[in-house]
Amino acid sequence: MNFKRYGRPAVIAIVAALALSSCAANEGGTASTGDASASTLTGTLNAAGASSMAAAQEAWIAGFQIANPDVTINYDPSGSGAGREAFISGGTAFAGSDSYLSDDELAGTFASCAPTSKAVDLPVYISPIAVIFNVEGVDDLNVDSDTLAKIFAGEISTWDDAALVALNPDATLPSAPITAVHRSDDSGTTKNFSDYLFQTAPDVWTEKASDTFPFSGGEGAQGTSGVVSAVTNGVGTIGYADASQAGELGTAKLKVGDEFVAYTPEAAAEVVAGSPLVEGRAADDLALDLNRKTTNPAEYPLVLVSYALVCNEYADAEQGALVKAYVEYIASAAGQTVAEESAGVAPLTAELEANVAEVLATVK
Repeated sequence: MNFKRYGRPAVIAIVAALALSSCAANEGGTASTGDASASTLTGTLNAAGASSMAAAQEAWIAGFQIANPDVTINYDPSGSGAGREAFISGGTAFAGSDSYLSDDELAGTFASCAPTSKAVDLPVYISPIAVIFNVEGVDDLNVDSDTLAKIFAGEISTWDDAALVALNPDATLPSAPITAVHRSDDSGTTKNFSDYLFQTAPDVWTEKASDTFPFSGGEGAQGTSGVVSAVTNGVGTIGYADASQAGELGTAKLKVGDEFVAYTPEAAAEVVAGSPLVEGRAADDLALDLNRKTTNPAEYPLVLVSYALVCNEYADAEQGALVKAYVEYIASAAGQTVAEESAGVAPLTAELEANVAEVLATVK
């Protein structure tokens, strides 16, 4: 394995988290991991976590269960924070999270893991975070990080604020209040959003990245779907959500360097490709230090990487075998194609897929 952590050898891995519920086998994707009649896997996997990957997860579960009809996968999209808590306490076999495990979490124990084993962060899903809005008469919106930070920190409260007008000279912005919608639950999407603002607008966004939204103003909503619903059904609303669930809402362009950049899966993948692993972690932990400060307009820095949180070794070997098989599927070229087609996200590179397969070979 040739991945480096700022010059230190490291392995790269991936694992996924996910699916929405066992009934998803009757919905969506048809990807197969092979001849279902040849599958000897049996059992049930319970997981919970990030709500951002709903479309991809439905398709992943459907494909895996078609190929492995005696396996049931249940995924509760309760949010990244709740997913990590459930995994740490042993309530699930793995978790999906849009933010990697903290040093404090890694220092603790994981009830599903063997006594001498720890959990690792395995990236499996790359997606832009869209700044979604619903403002009558406004189809296009430009924002820079300072202005975006001021909106969500409550310092800009009307759509015709001078800062927004200056960024959008061709738009007719109404003299109407802004309703900024944020996640009310512990959310990896919030952590990525706040990390972007803390790194690029530190004079305004003074709070470090956190799963919990740090300011008291605005409107809170549960889960990705809750934020999308609140923006859709509100008046003069703005929010943030995984781009795969933005639907027909307006999406803002971010200022990157000297240009305003619309999100694309490709631009999100470019940021990830240029980001190193987080320093000081185990060689098989693949947490990424995302390059939020890029000035390259080919890159979209408001991106999330979703991780599957899994054990190196499971206390229950049968559960370990099921997790390993499922993750191998979603981290494979076939699984990534399913996610790309169902959610419009960026697939992992061939190099990353290969390194993931090498790491997964050690999971038991």
